[in-house]
Amino acid sequence: MIPRAALALGLAGLLPFAWGVGTLLFPALADLTLRTLGPRFTGPYVLISYGTVILCFMAGVLWGFAARGAEHRPLPYVLSVLPALWAFFLVGGGAAQALWALLTGFVVLLVMDVQFGVWGLTPRWWLRLRLILTAGVVAALAAGLALG
Repeated sequence: MIPRAALALGLAGLLPFAWGVGTLLFPALADLTLRTLGPRFTGPYVLISYGTVILCFMAGVLWGFAARGAEHRPLPYVLSVLPALWAFFLVGGGAAQALWALLTGFVVLLVMDVQFGVWGLTPRWWLRLRLILTAGVVAALAAGLALG
């Protein structure tokens, strides 16, 4: 069973992704957002900036899992820094390229989550949560690519 707080906060973390897609789908929402919050919070900009933050955050989560039980195994530590490096080196070059890089990064991150689970470094409920959240993130980034 996924802990209620983890599920609630994880789902809340999808809201900026949904907001970005919403501003692509609804011109009135995009216009309101531009007037009140600025362009950084619309369309692909919010998807890219927030997606980058979350991909890097997840690298830190994996580092924490590595530290839980992999003191003498360097591979979990090495893998845990890859999402942040991926974001640093590959998110850029225009909106489409950045969205593709993030989408790919989140799919690879899910594979890494599976491996960390195989190693016994994650809670038993972790992969169920990650499947839900990754589906939401990938859907939003794909929508950003299709609509942007």
